[in-house]
Amino acid sequence: MTLLYTSDPERGRIWREIFATEAPDIAFVTPDEMGDPAAIRYLAAWDPSADLLARLSGLEILFSVGAGIDQFDMGKLPPHVRLVRMIEPGITEGMVEYVCGAVLTLHRKLIDYRIAQQEHRWAPVKLVPAAARRVGVMGLGQLGQAVLRALRPFGFALSGWSRSRRDIEGVNCHAGEAELPAFLSGCDILICLLPLTAETRGILCRDTLSQLPDGAALVNVGRGGHLVEHDLLSLLEEEHLSAAILDVTEPEPLPEQHPFWDHPRILLTPHIASMTRADSAARALIANIRKFEAGLPMDGEVRPDRGY
Repeated sequence: MTLLYTSDPERGRIWREIFATEAPDIAFVTPDEMGDPAAIRYLAAWDPSADLLARLSGLEILFSVGAGIDQFDMGKLPPHVRLVRMIEPGITEGMVEYVCGAVLTLHRKLIDYRIAQQEHRWAPVKLVPAAARRVGVMGLGQLGQAVLRALRPFGFALSGWSRSRRDIEGVNCHAGEAELPAFLSGCDILICLLPLTAETRGILCRDTLSQLPDGAALVNVGRGGHLVEHDLLSLLEEEHLSAAILDVTEPEPLPEQHPFWDHPRILLTPHIASMTRADSAARALIANIRKFEAGLPMDGEVRPDRGY
């Protein structure tokens, strides 16, 4: 068994050590060490070139080195190659920490206090108890469910929306396009954790965001392509939305003159909410290869009919 790795060199150094110690039967190689391309069964990459994929005639699985798979052109992947996104503890832990921090920032009106400080105003804001703050998550996969579990102890009224029906303890779950308006109307803080597909691109637009209650806030930790930027700016200007915390944009990084940089009610971070941890990612990949070899389902395998 041979795995070809084509991503970050420092992460590759850590992965090589772990593979050598914990999976010596799986040869770990980089492009300079590849040898016969036909011998490569597994590829770990972010966005491999079409030329490389064409040379790997024996390739069976393409492992994304990150949680997302929207960087891949699904139509250009060989039909027999299975695509698997990265699922590992570091990604989940980082996302939970970020989203909890973002929700508390919005719940306790810290963006308002930042503005007041810059204007030298001592301006207390009336406190709303957590039980009266409605928090909704779009996307109820592994990350969405982990975020909801972490938010439960604060006492927020929690809801969720996904394409297919979910049943999550303590969460008012909605499913499908028909139930989206009811979900949106009950979100004081909306969190987007959807995968980016043709169906979800631009889903955070005037039509959807205007269905949020007056004064609602947005947290986008999905992808920049989910958000229609000028619609967000307009709704902030109209004061229908009170604030937004954005960890993802399109493009990344934003151009120097982009209005998000200086907007007082937008908190911008550079796509750092959830990052793959090298050691746990290597072990997650090894575990998936073992599952594949044993004929078992792999964690994070992408369904081509859904695009995630």
